[in-house]
Amino acid sequence: MGRVLTVASDIEVLTRFGRALADPIRCRLLLALRESPAHPSDLADRLGISRPRLSNHLACLRDCGLVVAVPVGRRTRYELADERLGHALDDLRAAVVAVAADRSCAEAEEKGCC
Repeated sequence: MGRVLTVASDIEVLTRFGRALADPIRCRLLLALRESPAHPSDLADRLGISRPRLSNHLACLRDCGLVVAVPVGRRTRYELADERLGHALDDLRAAVVAVAADRSCAEAEEKGCC
C-alpha cells in the first residue's frame, strides 16, 4: 500500500521550509540543488561532508517535501521538489535584512526573539 499524500496548510509549509533552512548544511544543499540536480556522492564531495551526514540531511529535506529522489539506473539523483523553491531561495537571498552587527541569531533566540 502506497503513502497517502495530503496538501499541507500554509503554516505547515512555512514551518517545514523554516526547519529546512535552520541548518547551514541543508541551506548549502538546497542552494547546490538550486544550481542543478546531483547525486549524493557528488553533493558530499562538493560540500565537503561525509556521505552518512549528507544522507541524514537529504532525508530531512525529503521529509520536509523540499527535495525528491529520482532513480537514474542504479543511482539516485536529488533535485528540488518544485522549481518554485529555487525562485523562493533566490527571493530570500535577495531580501534586505537589517541585523545588529554585534548579535547572532542564536543570541536572539536565547532571548525568545527568533
